[in-house]
Amino acid sequence: MSLGPYTYVTLSVRPESTPHVGVSFHTSDLKVRAGLLLSGPRPYLEFNSQEADVHISTTGAGPVTDADLAIAREIFAAAARYLAECEQLHAEQSATTKDTTDPAA
Repeated sequence: MSLGPYTYVTLSVRPESTPHVGVSFHTSDLKVRAGLLLSGPRPYLEFNSQEADVHISTTGAGPVTDADLAIAREIFAAAARYLAECEQLHAEQSATTKDTTDPAA
């Protein structure tokens, strides 16, 4: 089963706890941008859909720290894994679709 594209946002607020916001993008209508804010200067990474935005930048909107570098490396590694998984599954799914639609198969 496959649903249409959507963005899922949750907000959990409990007494005496830190609020928690969850954002799940399940859409190809996602814009991803990265750049350098000149007001800092500091780097930023943004994920935007029609329903939600996620912005990532340096700790306290200040200079780049060792922890910021570590997080940027984790984001890079996770994005590379995501790309590899998407490419592999897309190739497998395309081959399966071709096999079931090709009358010569």
